[in-house]
Amino acid sequence: MDGSDDTPMTTSADETEHAAPARGTGVALWKQIVERIELDIAEGRLSPGMRLPTEMELAERFGVNRHTLRRALSTLTEQGIVEATPGRGTFVKQLPIRYPIAARTRFSEIVSGEGRAPGGRLVRSLIEPASATVAQALRLPLGQDVLRIDMVRDADGVPITVGSHWYEATRCRDLDLLVASTGSVTRALEALGLGDYRRLETRVTARVADEEERQLLSLPAGRTVLVIDAINGDARRQPIQYSRARFAADRVQLVVRN
Repeated sequence: MDGSDDTPMTTSADETEHAAPARGTGVALWKQIVERIELDIAEGRLSPGMRLPTEMELAERFGVNRHTLRRALSTLTEQGIVEATPGRGTFVKQLPIRYPIAARTRFSEIVSGEGRAPGGRLVRSLIEPASATVAQALRLPLGQDVLRIDMVRDADGVPITVGSHWYEATRCRDLDLLVASTGSVTRALEALGLGDYRRLETRVTARVADEEERQLLSLPAGRTVLVIDAINGDARRQPIQYSRARFAADRVQLVVRN
């Protein structure tokens, strides 16, 4: 599967005239626009990952006002056909990423293997006392200092997951600085000699995204996230990381390998 194409689709004068919705047919203009864009996708003029022209350009192409155009785009978004990413534009939605859950689960490797460009950014980092859940997962005393790192990971600029990761603070000192500079948890752990971590346990649940998750993942209200709680350990199976990743449910397909 090809990566996303930031070059907007172009249309000739003939195509623009052909694409203009017809008035007086009894079919709402916005519905005709939806059908036209769906046809462009079906016939390959718009491919997965391709960026649509701006609202102004589309409104001009179809000869409608922006209110009518926005209703058409809203419908396409609700149907899962296109997806708007703040700061980048509206794109034809790509197929979900096949995301294997195995002994070595690495976001960057998985996304690269799907032919898409992985990215990430640090949202926040802080030292906090281990909660009961974190303490049990990392086999630490309740309340011991742990380093928490929150990140957003994306594929071709589209946010895929927001993850919270906890580590024993003394063992992983300055890990957050390494994550901030590399954009990768794996590379940061490698710098500390902990790069060959392995999955010890995975639990998957689902729920409606909360407000922060909707903002970080660019999700409309009511969308579902897959919540993956995981424990990763070193060669001696000593837990070094407890993570809680929230994936945009319609952007990934979890694959469990036996």
